[in-house]
Amino acid sequence: MPGEIINLNVGGTRFSTSRETLTWIPDSFFTSLLSGRISSLKDENNAIFIDRDPKQFSVILNYLRTKDVDLRDVNIHSLKHEAEFYGITPLVRRLALCLDLDNASCGDVLFHGCLGPPCPPLPEKLDRSRSQSSTSLDITGMAQRVGNQARQGQRGSSLEPTGTHARHSSVDIITHGSSRQSLQEVHSSSSTHQSMSDLRTASRPLSHEFLNSRMVSASSVLPTACIDPLRVTMVKGHHNWICVAYPHFVCCYRMKDSTGWHLLWTSPHSEIPIERIAINAKVMSTTQDNSNKMVAASSKSLVRLWSVRDEDNSKEIGLFNLNVSVDSLFFIGSQLVALSKLGKVGVWHAMTQNWQIQDVVPISSYDTAGSFLLLGCENGSIYYIDMQKFPLRMKDNDLLVTELYRDPAGDKVTALSVYLTPKTSLSGNWIEIAYGTSSGMVRVIVQHPETVGHGPQLFQTFTVHRSPVTKVMLSEKHLVSVCSEYNHVRTWSVTRFRGMISTQPGSTPLASFKVISLEELEPHFSYTVGNDFGPFGEQDDQQVFIQKVVPETDQLFIRLSSNGKRVCVIKSVDGTTISAFCVHECEGSSRMGSRPRRYLFTGHTNGTIQMWDLTTAMDLMNKDEEPVVGGPTPKELVKLLDQCDLSQSQTSTPCISPSQSIMVVPSTRMHRSGGCGLLSGSVPNLEYRETEPQGAEGAASENTQV
Repeated sequence: MPGEIINLNVGGTRFSTSRETLTWIPDSFFTSLLSGRISSLKDENNAIFIDRDPKQFSVILNYLRTKDVDLRDVNIHSLKHEAEFYGITPLVRRLALCLDLDNASCGDVLFHGCLGPPCPPLPEKLDRSRSQSSTSLDITGMAQRVGNQARQGQRGSSLEPTGTHARHSSVDIITHGSSRQSLQEVHSSSSTHQSMSDLRTASRPLSHEFLNSRMVSASSVLPTACIDPLRVTMVKGHHNWICVAYPHFVCCYRMKDSTGWHLLWTSPHSEIPIERIAINAKVMSTTQDNSNKMVAASSKSLVRLWSVRDEDNSKEIGLFNLNVSVDSLFFIGSQLVALSKLGKVGVWHAMTQNWQIQDVVPISSYDTAGSFLLLGCENGSIYYIDMQKFPLRMKDNDLLVTELYRDPAGDKVTALSVYLTPKTSLSGNWIEIAYGTSSGMVRVIVQHPETVGHGPQLFQTFTVHRSPVTKVMLSEKHLVSVCSEYNHVRTWSVTRFRGMISTQPGSTPLASFKVISLEELEPHFSYTVGNDFGPFGEQDDQQVFIQKVVPETDQLFIRLSSNGKRVCVIKSVDGTTISAFCVHECEGSSRMGSRPRRYLFTGHTNGTIQMWDLTTAMDLMNKDEEPVVGGPTPKELVKLLDQCDLSQSQTSTPCISPSQSIMVVPSTRMHRSGGCGLLSGSVPNLEYRETEPQGAEGAASENTQV
């Protein structure tokens, strides 16, 4: 009956309304409930019980009564979720529009641009087989179509008479009517390879479906092809260039003053997944410009090096073998350096065109400063190699590996940071080194120019960490250390006198916070490199952490490395998952008054690159008198963790105390180690002590297994 009164019990709160009020929207939850299509439960007062939030239901019921909604003190996202459950379509559309007001597909004020995915190169086997067989296969198919049309023409005389000679019959037939399309198909198929080659250098975005279909055929020929071939795995920058790595190829973009970013080069297909990349200027002489770049990519123990020019003219320099898996790949000047944690250093020099391998002590961290390469090793020593002297000792097959300092306790050096003070006439270069150890120690050692030859002296020791130190950064104003206990960060302010670190008043504690991060249980080998959280920035400038809370997410939290305060939140403009990121400062244009700008480049699972202006973000934060403190709020953290399942316990029976849990869907683990320079996220299997949670991030990280 239309005037029937309906009594409802929603989450323990009683509501009374009319059937007409509940059912004026067709195909809703209430029409199905009251028609009997949905089974219902009734309480002791014969009221229909609905196990939902009564507070949200009261807003929805008022909308059904008045066709109006009061959004004061209402969480629009939660209300939309409830409206979707009840099937109140008009209200869902209104709330969706309200939510979309702040989510523009063109991004917010920090969004700088988007680069479409490149056309992936075909595997060599598939490329060669297609070029050999495409013409013969297409001509065979064409002949069959022509034969069918000829037979139809003989029966129905719908085609004009053909020539008298058999060798001309097919030519004569395909020049008429619909048969002309067959010739066009033949021409299109025979030129597929060339057209694909042209697309590789196109800067316009390509259809993700087209690119994926292109790689599907490749995976049928090569079973080892990656399942997600357009997933960005790493992004590296140098000057106004960025190098983007995909599972099986690498490409380079360059920014020009007036025309923006352009795709300049795409590497050949690599059957072995690419694990490390590096990019640098190709320095052959002091008068050479910056238009040439050297790009390197490693897969397992192999390192491939290219020379890339502006005119899409690239040349492969060589393929080198380190004989063990490459853990780090980078340039120092014109030298390409490959490191292995097993104690191998491979160096290629641009002047001598020679590849050399040197055996050293097993490596656990590294850093560079000028022409120096410093190695933190498992035996507790810090070694250095002067790359400027490298060509002079080629005949001796010696890289001049020199021990610089040995830890007093002999602990493994798990993190390393070098700071070279500005060179002055008074003091010269004052070398400062901060390093962390496997026991949680953070030490600072210094070397005065006048005491060169006597070795650096221990300046200060901090014992605030109780887990292995995974990151250390010594800058002009701050000392930052990170330990493996859920990326716990400690920071100190550094006092300097004439540019040199000073003991008066010395280093004072500044902040303590966590940069919590979840990562997959079995990530790709390049995951830790492509998702390294920092800190990013020059040592004489403000540095930032990039916090990626869960593996499959479309947003990043940018935080100051000195105090953990939030700078901004970056959210993908198209909602795609961010699979890799990096912070890079691009040079200013040649126009007067321009300055270098810092950008965040995010690579996505659909192959696109999105760019964000961090210089503007820092300026806006400095103008804000009350910036948001910390990383994700409890509300934001819970929303992010909804994408993962932390509920499945590893214990066989229930217990009162919290039990260790793991990520279930997707398979992820708590990121307890943020990287130690060389081996991001690799620390010894230690038995960690449980600590009390600190805030929202501490609550989420409590008792979570590595």
